[in-house]
Amino acid sequence: MGILEHCVQGCFSAGYSLQPLEVQAVNVDTTGFETSSLSIGTLAQRAECKVQTIRYYEQIGLLPPPERNAGNQRRYTEDAVKRLTFIRHARDFGFTVEAIRELLDMSDQPDMPCDHVDGLAKRHLEEVEARLARLSVLRDELRRMILLCQGGNVGECRIIEVLSDHRLCRYHGHDADGNARD
Repeated sequence: MGILEHCVQGCFSAGYSLQPLEVQAVNVDTTGFETSSLSIGTLAQRAECKVQTIRYYEQIGLLPPPERNAGNQRRYTEDAVKRLTFIRHARDFGFTVEAIRELLDMSDQPDMPCDHVDGLAKRHLEEVEARLARLSVLRDELRRMILLCQGGNVGECRIIEVLSDHRLCRYHGHDADGNARD
């Protein structure tokens, strides 16, 4: 199972649902096989995103330029649905556009060793864990500020006071008395 299929399967297990296929036209590719031709609106519905998002992903190269019909309208295949679903799922996991670009490039090479994908995912996990640690400290400081607030008037509000003076904030490396910590 390739990375694209794995992530699509992950979308289903995460509770995403895909709408029934709305075929708008039938085309025949160069090998003689029929392919579904979807409008940009149908693709947006199927991938549960906005049309503007699809255009943006095309503009930055995450989605390849689609075929166009005689009326110059974009026409998409099932591969576009899979690719867009992959992109959206990767964004849900917090991967950057550049990381998604790398993942897509790697997914286009199914015989490539998975080491590079693993390394990218491990680096992202480290970033997520660091962000969670910072958010945990921030949460604790917000709780402390709220507890210290006496509920009087704004002129005496501890929350306003701490936000106005970084020395009073433990989050920025100071103790409860405003002294710098080593």
